[in-house]
Amino acid sequence: MPSKKALVRRPGPRLAEGLVTHVERAPVDVERAMEQWHAYTDALRAHGWQTVEVDPADDCPDAVFVEDTVVMYRNVALIARPGAVSRREETAAVEEAVASLGCSVNRVREPGTLDGGDVLKIGDTVYVGRGGRTDAAGVRQLRAAFEPLGARVVAVPVREVLHLKSAVTALPDGTVIGHVPHVDALSPFPRFLPVPEASGAHVVLLGGNALLMASSAPRTAELFADLGYAPVPVDIGEFEKLEGCVTCLSVRLRELYA
Repeated sequence: MPSKKALVRRPGPRLAEGLVTHVERAPVDVERAMEQWHAYTDALRAHGWQTVEVDPADDCPDAVFVEDTVVMYRNVALIARPGAVSRREETAAVEEAVASLGCSVNRVREPGTLDGGDVLKIGDTVYVGRGGRTDAAGVRQLRAAFEPLGARVVAVPVREVLHLKSAVTALPDGTVIGHVPHVDALSPFPRFLPVPEASGAHVVLLGGNALLMASSAPRTAELFADLGYAPVPVDIGEFEKLEGCVTCLSVRLRELYA
């Protein structure tokens, strides 16, 4: 039977020092962030996901945003090379974790840079944001890793937000969702649904019609409920101060077998 696993990594003591690029720095309550992280991982487990905790990286303030360290396609893990130099030490323990789960491991090599938050997969289409953290060499290496496996890689510009998935994610039927002021280009996406709140652009597909999303987007949750989905709101307010969203806090692996 397919086993749904999710890589997660608990916040470290230096979380409040995390990078900010497109927002003003605000004080981060690390204790509150830990409570929110536990509620987030509880929500994953409540919907059938086995959480796999990556070893802490307490010297790396942004390490809780584990999505940026690896991109999964089928059973292949592409270990990222983050665009921010301060984040590159985050990847070693993630590589160990995915290898221990039986994944085939590739790596983005110097001089390329790639953040996992810049990659949105919809079926066999892999959108990759070309922007501040992911460069052209990183996009080429993503293509080289995944196109031989059947992926269609589409590069899209990212300027208004930190990562592609800061701007857009997708519903279970493949419709891309986003807050229009944060989306640089709509043309790459065959189906696009605008949402009324910036934090409503981010969903994690839990299975069936369940959508994990930030509690800071209640109007978007109402929109999704009207469309027949089941929003599962979680408070991630401390992580939002660091440009984090619900996708950043886990890496979902769907094609592993127990």
